[in-house]
Amino acid sequence: MAAVRVLVAADTVGALSSRQAGEALATGWPRARVAVVPLGTAGGGFVQAAADLWGTRTVTTGLDGAVVTRADGREEVALRVEQGPPPGPGLPLAATSVPLGAALAALLAERRPRRVHVDLTGLAVHDGGAGLLAALGAEADVALDAGVAGLTGLSRLDLRPVRARLGGTELVGVVPADALTLPLLGLRGITSRGRDAGLDPADLLRTDADLEQLARLAGEDQPDAGLGSRPGAGACGGLGLAVLALGGRLASGPELGLAAAAPGEGRPGPDLVVTACSVFDFAARGGGVVAAAAAAAAAALAPCVVVAGEVLIGAREMRTMGVEAAYAVRETTADVPAGGDVGAAELAATAHRVGRSWSW
Repeated sequence: MAAVRVLVAADTVGALSSRQAGEALATGWPRARVAVVPLGTAGGGFVQAAADLWGTRTVTTGLDGAVVTRADGREEVALRVEQGPPPGPGLPLAATSVPLGAALAALLAERRPRRVHVDLTGLAVHDGGAGLLAALGAEADVALDAGVAGLTGLSRLDLRPVRARLGGTELVGVVPADALTLPLLGLRGITSRGRDAGLDPADLLRTDADLEQLARLAGEDQPDAGLGSRPGAGACGGLGLAVLALGGRLASGPELGLAAAAPGEGRPGPDLVVTACSVFDFAARGGGVVAAAAAAAAAALAPCVVVAGEVLIGAREMRTMGVEAAYAVRETTADVPAGGDVGAAELAATAHRVGRSWSW
C-alpha cells in the first residue's frame, strides 16, 4: 500500500513561524510522505514564509523613515515596506506611497529579478499608488507624491520610464484575499468609506473623481479599458491600481507556497491537508492561511484538518469552510495563554495525537 501523502501548510502559531509550526506538525505522520510548505498572508508573515520557502533569510533595513523587509530567492524577491499610519481621522488623503516606490527603485538598481512579490499592506495610503509610480520615474503635470489630495487637475501621466525601469521584471502585489475583488471607484470603492468617517461629501466626490482620472490615464495604453473598474484595483488604498497599470497581477500570500507545492501533471495530490493557527474561532475563521489550505484540500478532494492553540468554533461552521475537524493543543482552554500561544513541543505532541486518527 502506498504511503499516505500529507501536505502541511500552517500559519504562524504563537511565536512559531509557518515553517517551524509545519515541521512540528509533520512529526505526527512519521510513516507518511509529508511535504511542509510555509505560507503567509499579506501583513501576516508573507515575507518570512517566502524566505523559508526559498531557503534564505529576511533582511530588514531602514529607508526614508520606513522599514523595509526583504527576502531574496534565486530569481524572485519578496518585499514589504512599513510606515506608521498618518495622524488624523478619516481617509489618509495626504499620505503617499513614495516609500514603497523608493524601495522598489533601490531593489531594481541593485538587481533585476524575474519576479518581485510586494506586500502592499504596510502603508496607510489612499493615493492609488501615485507616489509609488512617481518614485519609479513616472512623469505627470501634478505632484504625484502629495497623496490623493495632490492629484486634482491631473491631465498627463507618462508611465514609460517606470516600465523601462522594470524591464522584464514581473510585479506581483500581495494583498489580503478579500481585497482581490475590491473596486477602486464608486459606491463600493475605497473612497466611499469616508462617509462613515463623516467627511464632506464634496471632498469624497472630488477624491473619487481624481482617482478615476488617475486610473484612466494609467490605463490608456492597455488593451482593456476600465482599469479603475478591474477587481482588486482598490486593494490597499489603491496600490492595486498601480500594480495592474504596470502589467502586474494581484495575489494572496498563500498562493506562492501552494503554487510551489502543486503536484506536476499526472502526479497525485495530497491525501490529507493539515494546517494550523493560534486561534480557530468563528470571527476570524483561522485567517487567510487556513482558508487557503482548506481550498487546496477541496481542489485535491482531500480532507483538511486544523490544529490550533484554541478552537472556538463548532463542527457545523468549520465544515462550511471545508475543514473536516479541528484539534486544540490542550484538551481544555483553561491553561491556554492569551492568543493561543503554544510551543513546538506541544504542537508536535498534538500532531501525534491527531496523526493516529488521520492515517490509513
